[in-house]
Amino acid sequence: MVNLDEIYTELKKGVSEIIDEEKVKNLIKNFYENGENFYVKIGMDPTAPDLHLGHSVTLQKMAFLQRHGAIIQFLIGDFTAQIGDPTGKSETRKKLSKEIVLENAKTYQEQVFKVLDREKTIIMFNSTWVDNLKVSDIIEIASTYSVARMLERDDFEKRYKNQTPISISEFLYPLMQGYDSVEMKCDIEMGGNDQKFNLLMGRHMQRIYGIKNEQAIITMPLLVGLDGVNKMSKSLNNYIGVTEAPNDMYAKILSISDELMWEWYNLLSTKSLKEIENLKNSVKNGSIHPKTAKENLALEITARFHSQELAKIAKEEFDKVHSQNQLPNDIKEFEEKDGIWVIEAIVKCKLATTNSEARRHIKANAFSINQKKSNDENLKFTKGEYILQIGRKKFAKLKVI
Repeated sequence: MVNLDEIYTELKKGVSEIIDEEKVKNLIKNFYENGENFYVKIGMDPTAPDLHLGHSVTLQKMAFLQRHGAIIQFLIGDFTAQIGDPTGKSETRKKLSKEIVLENAKTYQEQVFKVLDREKTIIMFNSTWVDNLKVSDIIEIASTYSVARMLERDDFEKRYKNQTPISISEFLYPLMQGYDSVEMKCDIEMGGNDQKFNLLMGRHMQRIYGIKNEQAIITMPLLVGLDGVNKMSKSLNNYIGVTEAPNDMYAKILSISDELMWEWYNLLSTKSLKEIENLKNSVKNGSIHPKTAKENLALEITARFHSQELAKIAKEEFDKVHSQNQLPNDIKEFEEKDGIWVIEAIVKCKLATTNSEARRHIKANAFSINQKKSNDENLKFTKGEYILQIGRKKFAKLKVI
């Protein structure tokens, strides 16, 4: 017997807000009572080639809904990506070409199925209907919302007060995203909590165009990145890409703080609220070490995007290098001539990008040769083979001829 209350409780795990919660409950209930599926929209603009763990927060919740009756309408915003989402931006975004957008869209289609069930997912492109709209149609869409209401949006309001330019196309973005919901006739739309204005526009547009039963909305928090401060972002280099190598993914997850670990458990793990609470209590009373809890999280996430076997190998490799002070198996090899200067060697072996960065590593006592610390900035390598190392994660094999 299905326990609907338990399903609703798990649904709300990690969620920021549900607008029209009763509708969401009824959709799930109707699936179990009558076998009717419901449709959940998520829109992603392919403005960059790869997805990261921050994107997977919402995808994970959608995968949960798939197990309880949802058909996911995964909308690739190949039209709206060319406008650029103004959410959170202090200036107008640069326009992307159609070619770049479509190239990025290919990788999105491959990567989402690392989380979503392919059999219960429909890939859609908003150019399918937007390209058929006439100028009069777009004017009609624009007429459904006032400039005054648009300027109530926080980022627009700030830019307007600071006299920072706002293009008309940026006003069109939320309107066109809302119109997508009219064409898709979705029951629920999901997104990050920074997207609330745009998601509400979907409800507004469905109402205007006479779509019965306006979409419910589920928003998810923005995942804090590796720095423990800012939202996960490629531009801040605090992200983990879903296609990163298993060894790198596992090691990066272990680098987060113990405090941040619990937020990641809530947003990224498939463990139930009860399981996470029990784990938290076990760490608190000392029966489980925090590192063990973090290792389990790293194994779960790495296995999701790769496999159980590769996650296990990543853990063994990490333990071998960090716990037992052994060398990794996949060290890149570089060949240089006799007499190469240590600073130059560090850069040539791609352990640093500049001479000044290489010097900083040496001065910080972070540089090792054959697993022995070295702080000699004037060293020159003679013929032979050397293992160069920066910190605990960067290795290179230098062959001097």
